[in-house]
Amino acid sequence: MAHDTKDVDCRTMTSLTASQKHAHGLCDGFPTILFYAREMQQLAHEIRTCSRDHPIELGDIDWKEFPDTWPNIFIRKSEQIRHSHVLFLASLHNPQTIFEQISLLYHLPKYLCRSLKVLLPYFPTGTMERIQIQGEIATAYSLAQMLSAIPLTRTGPCEVVIFDIHALQNQFYFSSNVIVRLESTVDLLLNELKNQNNHNEKYAIAFPDDGAHKRFGHMFDEKINPILICSKIRDGDQRKTTIKEGNPKGYHCMIVDDLVQSGGTLTECAQALLQNGATDVSAFVGHGIFPNDSWKKFLHSENPKVRFHTFYVTNTYPNTQVLINKPPFKVLSIAQLLCNICFT
Repeated sequence: MAHDTKDVDCRTMTSLTASQKHAHGLCDGFPTILFYAREMQQLAHEIRTCSRDHPIELGDIDWKEFPDTWPNIFIRKSEQIRHSHVLFLASLHNPQTIFEQISLLYHLPKYLCRSLKVLLPYFPTGTMERIQIQGEIATAYSLAQMLSAIPLTRTGPCEVVIFDIHALQNQFYFSSNVIVRLESTVDLLLNELKNQNNHNEKYAIAFPDDGAHKRFGHMFDEKINPILICSKIRDGDQRKTTIKEGNPKGYHCMIVDDLVQSGGTLTECAQALLQNGATDVSAFVGHGIFPNDSWKKFLHSENPKVRFHTFYVTNTYPNTQVLINKPPFKVLSIAQLLCNICFT
C-alpha cells in the first residue's frame, strides 16, 4: 500500500528536534524578514549572524527624500513580504526618523505579512511621560498612540518590544491594538559581573535613586552583590547626593540606571560612593543618549571630576557607536538578546 506523501512529511517533521526544524526553516513553514532603520544597519547584521537556528533574511528599503525633504520610501522586493514573518528594527531618535518609520510600519501589514514584530530598543519620549504642570504635553502618550495605530497583520496585532522603558506606566499609553513587550538589557551586565566575580573582585550594586532601585533591584542577588541606594537631600539652599541605604566601604560599586544624558546624576552618585569608602566606581546604563557630546566628560584622557573604572552602555541608541574603543566606555551589544526575542 502506497504511503501518503503528506503523512510521510508530517512524520519526518515530528521526528526532527526543535533545532533541526529551525535549521531547516520549518518553524511554521514561513520565512522571516528583518527590515531596519538606516541607523540600525550594523545591529541588524549582528542579529542575522546571531540567528544560527533560524534563517533571517535582511530586507532592503530605499530611504530617499523628495526635494522638499519629505520621505520618499520604497521597499525593494516587497512581494517577499507576503506570508512572511516581518521584523522591523526601529530607532525613533528624532522627529524626522519617527515620521518615516511610522509611515513604513503602517504599510507593512498592507503587504500581507503574516506577523509583525517591532524591535524598538529605546522608547525616546519615555522621560516625558506625565503632566505635572498645567500646559505640559506628555509626548510619551503621543508616540504610544502613533505606534498603537499600526494595522493588524494576518495573524493578529503587532508586537512592540522595548528595552528598559523609563517609566512602567508608559506601557499603558498603548492601545490594545498592539502588544507591548518589555525587556531589559541588565542581563548583559549580569554576564559581565559573573565574569568579574571569577576574579574575586567584590562588587556592590548602587542605584542613583529610588526609581532605579524599584526598576532593577529585583534583578540582583544581594547575597552576591550588596545593594546601595543613593538619594538627593536638601542642604541649605543646595541639594546634594548622599547614600540612603547600604555601605560601599571596600566594594567596587557598579551604578545602574536605565539611561544617561548629561551624566550629572551618575557623577554625583559616584562621588558620594568614593567619599564613603568605595574602592572604585563603574556604571551601567541601558541607553547612552549623551546629547551635545556629554560623554566626553567621562573620558580618562579628559581628567574627569570622577574617574569611572568602566562605563558600560549598550547599542540601543545609534550614537553609542562613537564610544567604541574610548576608555572607560565599553559598548555591549543587544544583538543576541534581540535574536532570542525574535523567535519567542
